[in-house]
Parts: sequence; structure tokens; C-alpha cells
Amino acid sequence: MEILTPQEEEVMLIIWRLGKGFVKDILEHYPEPRPPYTTLASTVKNLERKGYVESRRYGNTYEYAPTVGEKDYKKQFMSGFVRDFFCDSYSELVTFFAREQHISADELKEIIRIIEKQETQ
Repeated sequence: MEILTPQEEEVMLIIWRLGKGFVKDILEHYPEPRPPYTTLASTVKNLERKGYVESRRYGNTYEYAPTVGEKDYKKQFMSGFVRDFFCDSYSELVTFFAREQHISADELKEIIRIIEKQETQ
């Protein structure tokens, strides 16, 4: 799975939310300031080239739908992120956020609860 640029990720978030749509639909859901139509169309074409979306032609316009699920992308992205920045250790990741005070004790308890629940399944 090829990595996405921040701009491509932003477009994919919209496409995942819509399920499918034309460039004009994506543009309508884009936050302000919206990019020019041609810039957005180019980004969507890049996503198609990278295999993240597929197109279906209707006359002289295309409807785009995701070929990669949001959950699958996040899983792949996070695995690479943890590998590259935290020595492939989720413990190091959680420790970093705890030390930087970006995660509360209640959030850590919730994470532990989720882990323990998965172990019993």
C-alpha cells in the first residue's frame, strides 16, 4: 500500500464518509478553503493511480469509490508509524503519549479494559 500525502488523506476521508461520489460531491464536502476543482480532480486521479479508489464512467464524468477500507488504511499506516518512530513497540508509543500528557489515566484504563476484553474472547 503506497503512502498517501496529507492532501490525499484528506480527500480519502471524504470519500470514505461519502461511500462514493463525483469530484463535485467531494468538493462540496471539502472544508474551507476548498481547492480548485482541477486540483481536486488531479488528487483523485492520483488516488486512483495508487489503487485507493476506482472509477466508473457516466458519460464524460467519473464516479469514484474506495477500494481500500478506512480501517485497513489506518491499520497499515499505524503499523508503519509505530515501526518507524517507536522501534516497533506499542508500549513505547503509549509511554510517549503518557509522558507528554497527551493521554489521561482514564484513557489508559480504557485501553487496558479493551485489551483485557480481547484476551478473554
